[in-house]
Amino acid sequence: MVRVPDPGRLVELARSAFGLRLTEEEARSFAGLMEASIASYRRLDRLAEPSLPVKYPRTGGYRPGPEENPLNAWYYKCSIKGAGEGPLAGKRIAIKDNVAVAGVPMMNGSSVLEGYVPAFDATIVTRILDAGGEISGKAVCEHLCFSGGSHTSDTGPVLNPHDQTRSAGGSSSGSAALVAAGEVEMAIGGDQGGSIRIPSCWCGTYGLKPTHGLVPYTGVFPIELTLDHVGPIAASVSDVALLLSAIAGEDGLDPRQRDVRVGDYPGALEGGVGGMRIGVVREGFGLPGLSEEDVDETVRKAAETFRELAVEVEEISIPLHRDGIHIWNAIAIEGATELMVRGNGMGTNWEGHYSTSLLDAYWRGRTALPGELSETVKLTMLTGQYMREAYGGRYYARAQNLARTLRAAYDAALEEVDLLLMPTLPMKATPIPAPDAPREEVVARALEMIPNTAPFDVSGHPAMNVPCGASEGLPVGMMLVGKKWAEETVLRAAHAFEQTGSYRVPSAPG
Repeated sequence: MVRVPDPGRLVELARSAFGLRLTEEEARSFAGLMEASIASYRRLDRLAEPSLPVKYPRTGGYRPGPEENPLNAWYYKCSIKGAGEGPLAGKRIAIKDNVAVAGVPMMNGSSVLEGYVPAFDATIVTRILDAGGEISGKAVCEHLCFSGGSHTSDTGPVLNPHDQTRSAGGSSSGSAALVAAGEVEMAIGGDQGGSIRIPSCWCGTYGLKPTHGLVPYTGVFPIELTLDHVGPIAASVSDVALLLSAIAGEDGLDPRQRDVRVGDYPGALEGGVGGMRIGVVREGFGLPGLSEEDVDETVRKAAETFRELAVEVEEISIPLHRDGIHIWNAIAIEGATELMVRGNGMGTNWEGHYSTSLLDAYWRGRTALPGELSETVKLTMLTGQYMREAYGGRYYARAQNLARTLRAAYDAALEEVDLLLMPTLPMKATPIPAPDAPREEVVARALEMIPNTAPFDVSGHPAMNVPCGASEGLPVGMMLVGKKWAEETVLRAAHAFEQTGSYRVPSAPG
């Protein structure tokens, strides 16, 4: 039961939180005045809270042992069958472990949530099951999804199926690794700085970050509302299109969704690409200290393949693209600190469905086990708190204003061409840091690869990793970026490139 605080606690709260200095008499007065408001909180405990539906029977599954989990990519395995027929019938789908699946444990890569079991299905889970898909389990993700490498989950690193000493990429690490290894046909990933496209690039799968808001985020653990995206990873473009068609569209519960436009994604693959215009973005190549020459060369060669499909390919310049990472940093750091620390993962000031059981479990775990948070989360929290206290939120606000400028720069380029093209990541998969690696190495391997991916989380444009070749036995990916709501164009071009067979990533061992 919610209780009125005693005067001593109010005195301390006023001082520590607001710099107010109350006398004991003033504190007793405020405590008395609070009684009427606190009564409303007590009443809330007696009212039935609406939840998300659970439409299909299931069991909780099990934690697989090493013999069933050679890449350490599964968190839990299960088998939840959906409708008897539908477009996803016969498809096995892995769900990233920041997405709620009723009755199946959800850890979000972090021991602070270990033991939490949702009682509801995220909207996209219900839609997958309604479309006849089978949910095969929860895929490991990085610690609270704060890593582009695959070494931060508290269940241990996810291994790249092409070279098990290398990163699978993150934060949707298990999702891409399981697709690449052929254990599932499709997977759900999340993307705030590249977390669908990064593991797709390094594992050699197709991964699409949709337009912001196209796919409802309801029932998925958030990081920052203006950056949160969720979308499909698959072994083929046609399966990406199929899964996207099942999960896209408004659900009336997600504040990220506004004026959503859903297309015919499988049907779009049938169209030709002759006459399409692709702009090769100069600033996406040759990133100082990051870009590997063989990656840039492989992507440029892939761009030339489009010419054989009667596509107009030209180099263009978007100077602000190089500043996208700086705009993203301020939004991600301060926004995540506000939502995930002060807001306990849900925050306030938005309408929609709040997962209160998840909020409660995360708040209790985070406050009880702060030392268990990953180095990337600690760095984000410390930086975000410092920036808020020292500068009062000015730079978050400035970055959000500049986000409109960045979006307009991409929009202007996309008036001249149909798609933008650049390397998804500037380098091939990096070695997984040793367990005793210094903090500096752990953080570098988690965050260094995102300069091309993160800006499109800020701008909200659809962006897709397309495997376009390999070097030293490791996949290389090119990124195709389209106008907002133009997933059909992105998918059509990706499918046309896939069908040429010009470039194939090596098959994953086993």
